[in-house]
This record gives sequence, structure tokens and C-alpha cells, in this order.
Amino acid sequence: MENFTTAFLSQMESSSGIYVRLISDTSLLPSIRYSYGLLFLFFLYGCNGNKQEEKEDVSVFVDLPQLKAEGEITAVTLYSSTSYFQYKMQPMGYEYDLINDFAKSQGLKLNIKVAENPARLIEMLEAGEADVVAYPIPINNKLKQEVIYCGREDISSQVLIQRANKGDKLLTDVTQLIDKNVYVKPNTKYSERLKNLDEELGGGIHIQKVENDSIATEDLIEMVSLGEIPYTISDDNTARLNKTYYWNINVDLKVSFPQRSSWVVRKSSPDLAKAIDEWASDKTGKHSFKAVTKRYFELSKRPFTADIPEVKNGHISPYDPLFKKHAKNIGWDWQLLASISYQESHFNPTVVSWAGAEGLMGIMPNTAKALGVTPHELKDPDTGIRTGVDCLRRFRQGFSEITDPEEKVKFTLAAYNAGIGHIYDAQRLARKYGKDPNKWDNNVAEYIRLKNDPEYYNDPVCKHGYLRGSETYNYVREVLERYHYYKKKS
Repeated sequence: MENFTTAFLSQMESSSGIYVRLISDTSLLPSIRYSYGLLFLFFLYGCNGNKQEEKEDVSVFVDLPQLKAEGEITAVTLYSSTSYFQYKMQPMGYEYDLINDFAKSQGLKLNIKVAENPARLIEMLEAGEADVVAYPIPINNKLKQEVIYCGREDISSQVLIQRANKGDKLLTDVTQLIDKNVYVKPNTKYSERLKNLDEELGGGIHIQKVENDSIATEDLIEMVSLGEIPYTISDDNTARLNKTYYWNINVDLKVSFPQRSSWVVRKSSPDLAKAIDEWASDKTGKHSFKAVTKRYFELSKRPFTADIPEVKNGHISPYDPLFKKHAKNIGWDWQLLASISYQESHFNPTVVSWAGAEGLMGIMPNTAKALGVTPHELKDPDTGIRTGVDCLRRFRQGFSEITDPEEKVKFTLAAYNAGIGHIYDAQRLARKYGKDPNKWDNNVAEYIRLKNDPEYYNDPVCKHGYLRGSETYNYVREVLERYHYYKKKS
């Protein structure tokens, strides 16, 4: 059973090794990624007999034929809520889904690498560590001399986030920001843009700098939704994605000029660029693009309401006998399983989340497959609950060092929601900053919340990148609150 968690983690962790690929030929063995193209200069001797040093010119030449010969393409991207992240131990993200679709269209296995920052994306491409940058790179004439832009052209802007409850007066022009309080993190592109806009308008915008390190841009968006602050700024893609979580925000007002961007490949990969362009423009590419866009920017991601439904005569759901049956296999109160099920599905065995989680217990298809269960079988209440319990048991085994039973439940619930790798990351962060890695409240829970902040998810101790950690934080709290209510009433 211990191999289950280990297998999950090894499946999700990208190789940290760096390899450089140079001149390759389809006639060579697939494992040989390079041949060295050496340019020997003449040994020039002047009249005075001085000898010039021999120089070596090594270039990277890997194009689509070489990639197909090897059967693999390597893409580099960034961790973020829109590009690439891991959720319930599955790779996801708008850019990830698109590059994965392209790889499949070419019969290639996708290898994902993550850069530490935007500047490293081009560096890794040019060094041969990746074949394509699957991340929107701003289009400019200087970079055009070094790379080939390809794929779908994205046009993005920074936008104002404002609340749009009934009765709220929406701003429709940037001039209306005069005398308004706009909250941004300091030393970010958002604060710079707001500062420039204030100068363009002749002053008057009240720029409120949020110095709290534990608050990220997505937290500010949530604060606007809750009415805690009036305005903030973000990229439109981030804003659109967050609108699928918060129905009451408006993201229509642009506060910057539009910026064109797209993926890039090396100058020496024209065939790859052409294939990406064709994939992005044909019917299949358009269909994939629409489906991926809908998944990330249109489908609601609001979790099921955290309300606590009334319990009558000790009866929680139609599936109480099944919760009691399978609770014995984990040694938990059956009411805790019922609370998890309500959180995941509202007791609807046919529900499918935006991320693909299915059944009463919200199991991802790949997780079910690892447990020998098909997605169709998850819709059967008995099978779905049994599979959820099997998954919980295996996650619990990943916290053998936690001896307090109540703490172990909290960590297990967190892993069930986010994936155990993210919880391990939060434990490492807690340890690094002097907190107890084996206690949840006010310790690891605080660092799971910080995993949406680049300063923390890009920390070298983190192996699994970005997480919308506030969801996991709330998940544990809400499941336990409902469980205690269920236990009291049933």
C-alpha cells in the first residue's frame, strides 16, 4: 500500500535533471540527442607569426523530424493558475492542456519542465533544455530575431477587478479611478502600471500598497469579491479564471494597452513552428482550443456551498448504510465520510467537476484507475465510496510521522483535496520558517494557503508548484465542521 503514494508522487514530479540537445539526425539512435557541429577556423598566422586560437561554434538544431524520431517533445512553462499546476495529483493548466493536445496530435510524449521565472523560459529554450516555450511570450521585434513565434496569438491586457453585486456602480472608464482606492502588491507589474496610469491621468488615484507577504494577487481578487477592498488589478486571464470562482466580480475595464503574445520555438525549428501553427488553425485545433478555454475560463469552479444541511431523525443521506459499511475499513466515524461526500458532490453520484473528479467522493479518473476502478464504476455509490476510502487510507499512510489522530485526519483530508505532494511542500515550508510540520492549524495550514504566492511556490523546498491553497484550507475546515454537526445530530 505504501507504494501507492510513492507512485503518485513519482508520477507527478518532473525530472530536475537538465540536458542540452544539439545537432541531431533521424538516422541516429533515438537516445542520442546531439551531434556536435564544430566549426574549425583556419589557424591564421600573421606576418609576425602570432597564432590565433581555434574557436568552436556549437548550435542547437532539433526540429520536428528529430522529435518524431525520438517520440518526445519537451515544453517549458511556468507554474501559475493559468499555465501549469497540479491538482489532486494530476497535471493541469490552460497552457499545459494545449501543449499536451498538440503533442498527442503529433504522436509525441510530452515532457514538461518548469522555469523559475519568465527570463529563464527563453534561456532554457536556447540552451536546448526545451523544444517549445508553452507560455505566452510578448511579441516584440527584437525577440523575433532570436526565436519563431507560433501557435495561437493571445491578446491580453491588465484589467480592473471590481465588485458587481446588485446596486454596485461599475467603473467604465479609467478616468473614474481618480479619488478611488486601488490595492496592489508593491514592486509588481500591476503596481508599475497603476503608477504610470496615475501619471497619465495627472494624479488622483489612491494607490494602496499591500505589504503583507501572505497576500497574493488572487487573494486581493477574493477580497474584492467579499467587499473587503474596492479594487485591484490583474492580468485578464487571471481575472477571467477567478471570475469562475467569484460570480460577483467584474473584469471588463482594461487599464493597459493590449499586448500580443504566443508560444515560441528556436529559429532552427521551422518545421515545429509550422506544425504548431497548423494545429492551432485547423478544425481539430479550434475544437481543442474551445474546449480548453471553456474548462478554465468559463466553467464554474465555485465549490459546493459550505452550508450544513438539516439532519432529520439522524438521517443524513440516502447512502448512510454505505458510509457505515465502508467506514470500518478506515476506522473513522461514518459521519466524516458523509461530510466528505457532501463537500465533494452534495450526495450526487453522477456529478463531474470541472477538473474531472467523479462520483459521490469526487475521485479523479486516473486515481480510480490506479485503484483498479473505471470512471463509469465510480458512479455506482457503493464503488465510489469504497474507492474514496481506499484513497483516504493510502494518503493517511503518507503521514506516519504524525501520531496525533486528530492531526492525522486533518492532513489526510488536505491531501485528499489537493494531492499529497502539495501537503509535503507546505510541511517543508513550515519547517523552514520555524513552524511545526506535524500540526495543521496555525502551522502547515498557513503555508498551504501561501502556495498561491510565487514567492512560496517557487521556493526551492517546494516540488509541486502552484496551488490555490485557500481552497484546501477551507476544505479541511468545512468538512470537519460539518462532521461534528453530523455526529451530534445522528
